[in-house]
Amino acid sequence: MRTFTGVFIKKNGEERKMSFVKVDDLPAEFLETKISGKRKKVNLSEGLELVWDLDQSEFRIFNWNTVRGNVVEKHVESDNRFLV
Repeated sequence: MRTFTGVFIKKNGEERKMSFVKVDDLPAEFLETKISGKRKKVNLSEGLELVWDLDQSEFRIFNWNTVRGNVVEKHVESDNRFLV
């Protein structure tokens, strides 16, 4: 599984460091436990991406438009947080 860590500037001007997994990289079984009802396509502005925040254990938006420095990608074999 690919994980990412990066720093970006939030709408309110504050800096946020986030470690996350892209939604497309999450196990299907895990996603099914987090999404209920009808699934709507989320329309986000260009540069914004819905991700799973590893520290907060919830979906959040990562802003690629305001990234500070480099976003670091890591590969992990498995992560118990995604077991169902």
